[in-house]
Amino acid sequence: MISNWLSSALGRHNIHYGWVMVGVTFLTAVITAGAVGAPGVFIVPLQQEFGWSTAEISSALSIRFILFGLMAPFAAALMNRYGLRNVTLSALLIVVSALVASLAMTKVWHLILLWGVVIGIGTGMTALVLGATVAARWFNARRGLVVGIMTASVATGQLVFLPALAAITERMGWRVALALMCAMLAFAALVVLMLMRDRPSDVGIRPFGDHGTSPLPAPPPSTAPITSAALGALRDAAQTRVFWILFATFFICGASTNGLVQVHLIPMCLDFGIPQVQAASLLAAMGIFDFFGTIASGYLSDRFDNRWLLFWYYGLRGLSLLALPFTDFSFYGLSLFAMFYGLDWIATVPPTVRLTTQRFGAERANLVFGWIFAGHQTGAAFAAFGAGLSRTLLASYLPAFFFAGALCVVAAVIVLAISRTPKPLVVRF
Repeated sequence: MISNWLSSALGRHNIHYGWVMVGVTFLTAVITAGAVGAPGVFIVPLQQEFGWSTAEISSALSIRFILFGLMAPFAAALMNRYGLRNVTLSALLIVVSALVASLAMTKVWHLILLWGVVIGIGTGMTALVLGATVAARWFNARRGLVVGIMTASVATGQLVFLPALAAITERMGWRVALALMCAMLAFAALVVLMLMRDRPSDVGIRPFGDHGTSPLPAPPPSTAPITSAALGALRDAAQTRVFWILFATFFICGASTNGLVQVHLIPMCLDFGIPQVQAASLLAAMGIFDFFGTIASGYLSDRFDNRWLLFWYYGLRGLSLLALPFTDFSFYGLSLFAMFYGLDWIATVPPTVRLTTQRFGAERANLVFGWIFAGHQTGAAFAAFGAGLSRTLLASYLPAFFFAGALCVVAAVIVLAISRTPKPLVVRF
């Protein structure tokens, strides 16, 4: 197989195959992030073509966010049972099928079914859980850095795709832009098929940073039913305070990023007379800063108290959201916001993953983190619908941004309630 040949070739140059896994996962997440962020570009064209309200479109996106999050713990159980490659391939095929079918949609219920339910399930089968699982299985050292790199893929996806999608939509329509995303997802599926493997033992090596002399045998595949494995992790994790603190702060993280800025920043900029392509470029600029900010966060999470990192990340994000309405939406004001907000857009992920791994163990961290990520996407759904409702009822997105900023300040305070000393929990199945 090509992966075995490549692993041997890289090994002769002292390069671990785990970095190939990082590259494949990064590429998959980049393209998926472009597909997830695309609806922010399509909101106004859909309104113009079909007459749908912002609240109606936002309701479909809210369903997608909820399913995206709720699938995460079950996705972790699926990966433990059927393997990373099989689950990732299935997820990409589901998303491509839904996007192709949506090229012919004409009713709002088509939007809700395809972009809400089907894409929510498909994207939720990988989500951030895929990166967390790769980091836990393939790396004993540099886990924080690896999580930071793979989390930064969300920003890179916006950087690469959103300005291009906005330009294509403006010139040739949203269907052409959507067809481009389908082609890119198909390419990602091919790369996953050729290069992704489940564990280091599949290519005859040990995890990066493990200096043993022979490959570690793969643990026996999980035979527990998918539902009981996921719910069992929730049952035991829910007995701890740290789980609920991480769940609550990640709820606020989702409400202040994916559900709010990713979905509604472009239409809000249009309200202030900023063209769509320029607004998409603003998101891309955030992506540039977030790429470096999230990788730096992964580096810092390997070296400093993750509780205090989260305190500063949430606090600074909250201040930036509270300050946005006072920028007058000028070029310089928005540029400053893009830099300040972008640096810690998803920088919260590496410290959250590390805290989860410390408290719940490396083998089961993906299951517990899946439930914490479900909180993130529930918050995103709350913000996606709430901001759309605010725009429909109050003719303004600004109340939603003020509220999200205040929530971030709350998150900065409560994260310090996590105990300094890790107390690992044995999760029962």
